[in-house]
Amino acid sequence: MVLLNIFETTLPLTNPVLKFLVILIIILSAPIILNKFKIPHILGLIIAGAVIGPNGFNLLLRDSSIILSGTAGLLYIMFLAGLEMDLAEFKKNSGKSLVFGLYTFIIPMTLGIFASIFILNFSILTSVLLASMFASHTLIVYPILSKLGVTKNRAVNIAVGGTMITDTLALLVLAVIVGMAHGEVNSDFWTKLSISIIVFGLIVMFLFPIIGRYFLKRYEDSVSQYIFVLVMVFLGAVLAEFAGIEAIIGAFLAGLALNRLIPSTSSLMNRIEFVGNAVFIPFFLIGVGMLVDYRAFFKDFETIKVAAVMTIIATSAKFIAAWLAQKSFKFSIDERRLIFGLSNAQAAATLAAVLVGYNVILGETASGEPIRLLSDSILNGTIIMILITCTIASFVAQKGGKNISLQESTTVDNENADNMERILIPINNNETIDEMISLSSILKSKENKKGLYALNIINNDSLESDNHAKKILDKAVVSASAIDIQLNKILRYDINTTNGIIGVIKEQSITDLILGLHINKGISESFLGKLTEGILLKCNTTTFVYKPIQPISTIKRHVVIVPLKAEKEIGFPFWLSKIWNIPKNTGAKLVFYANEITLAFIKKIQLKHPIEAEFKIFDDWNDFLIISRDIRIDDNILIVLSRVNKLSYHENMINIPTYLNKYFQSNSFILIYPMQHGINDNDEIDLNNPSLIEPIEKLDEIGKNILKLFRRK
Repeated sequence: MVLLNIFETTLPLTNPVLKFLVILIIILSAPIILNKFKIPHILGLIIAGAVIGPNGFNLLLRDSSIILSGTAGLLYIMFLAGLEMDLAEFKKNSGKSLVFGLYTFIIPMTLGIFASIFILNFSILTSVLLASMFASHTLIVYPILSKLGVTKNRAVNIAVGGTMITDTLALLVLAVIVGMAHGEVNSDFWTKLSISIIVFGLIVMFLFPIIGRYFLKRYEDSVSQYIFVLVMVFLGAVLAEFAGIEAIIGAFLAGLALNRLIPSTSSLMNRIEFVGNAVFIPFFLIGVGMLVDYRAFFKDFETIKVAAVMTIIATSAKFIAAWLAQKSFKFSIDERRLIFGLSNAQAAATLAAVLVGYNVILGETASGEPIRLLSDSILNGTIIMILITCTIASFVAQKGGKNISLQESTTVDNENADNMERILIPINNNETIDEMISLSSILKSKENKKGLYALNIINNDSLESDNHAKKILDKAVVSASAIDIQLNKILRYDINTTNGIIGVIKEQSITDLILGLHINKGISESFLGKLTEGILLKCNTTTFVYKPIQPISTIKRHVVIVPLKAEKEIGFPFWLSKIWNIPKNTGAKLVFYANEITLAFIKKIQLKHPIEAEFKIFDDWNDFLIISRDIRIDDNILIVLSRVNKLSYHENMINIPTYLNKYFQSNSFILIYPMQHGINDNDEIDLNNPSLIEPIEKLDEIGKNILKLFRRK
């Protein structure tokens, strides 16, 4: 009977199961089909929405379910834009974002008002509102750039920052024009709007991070964390609407507020991107397509005229703004394409403005027809403009994104395969696996796709030990797969754990070693002595000894304590490049404690490769505990140590375990043992040669195939 009901369904479809099946088939097939013709998948979903929508074959109505899912998708796009933004780059380019935001607001407003008054013969109120629609835009092509891996590019950062400026100004114009149409704009209106926006901004930017850090530190369940993120996104959107501005502003600011708490390499980020790109964002794009009415071209000449003027003015104005930004900031043509592609697509804010303006009734004609602030021809012209601008934006952004992605990618030759980054993680404790994997994902370079190894050593022949070791390795693989990392399992039988680790390091050409400490156990002098004797004195590999007290994503600052003459060690660029990846992947601040000479080296690198960092002079290791006064509860302590009697060794390093156990029990810490001269007989490097750090300064990205530039003997 149910089967008969399905086949007897008339159009539009009303069966919820069938409706959802149709949408899923579109989401699955549209990218596959259109990729053959090199058409961006985003454009394909919009076209598919137009085909199945009420103005096409009328398979589906744009009902409340489509609108709800589409709204979630739009908020998701804005949230991801804030979440994936490189905050250090954003702060560095905040002035440029402001300039571009003004370019992309003032130019469309000016051209739009002029064209509306003198070409379309609209009233002043209608002309200003129509121009504000040209000024606003939607980051509809952002998922394309995210898939291409160029969202950290400076042009994208500037375009996203400029989007918030122009959309906020455009939506404020909308609020003012609608208020003027209703006669409500007065001093009380401005006071209420200003206060509500300030209160909203303070709540989201200061209270959201506190709530987020509290929750993520205490609840590790993956489902709970994801639902919490959704709550914060929609809470930000609701607060924005309460403040009198559009929900998309709230979603974007929520992303900025949680930016530091959700690293780009984390499993939580992977889930957020996956669900958004698989479900919510496609629903939004299909919903936009359902608004397209191709019949508007044949209704009357006025609609065609309005649509043509709107599309030409909007596209021209956005191109001029992108061109001025390129010339002002000396960007490349491909970076201009990114800016233009991101800013040309008209969708969400434009759609919100036209619907609000369309519903404002100014009066009635003699025949009783309503006189609207925005007419039917403007409504239909807007839909056509949305389709055309999204099409242009998709192609332009894809072209620029592909070119930049190819420029940034590094192809590693087969003969240099031995120089690739390889990170080894010996594991024997279920409780520390997730944090060890998280640390390795944050320290590793972006290009390292397959260079992570999990090792478990079995020192007896019992079946129980063998099964236990395999379960631990399987759990490590699952943990790594949650963040899209391929983890190589190594199971080794050896009666001596130290010899087993050293053997694997040599066999697999390991470049970095990460050792974990149990969260409930302290670090002892005997442990350090055993480690030094067993590994550090026999193998010249950069080693990180990690004890996690709280999730590394919730760390506010990473305090890096560097000894005297560390910059002269051969391992200096190796460990520094790994540390440099921490703020790149988490957004947390690095605070360096070192002597003036060492700080000068690090500052020189920081100028060329900006990250959020602070520098403090510290050169008396005999008074090491003076640093404890500056350590906060959410700090992670990184201490760069040395083998005994090596260049950067200090006799007080032997007391580090005591200090950590006694004064820093509530802090996570990482002990770093760098590569040093004399560990291997083949080391032939002049320690006084300052050119040792030159390769790190030449890197386009810290940690990018650094082992191709520093060849270990």
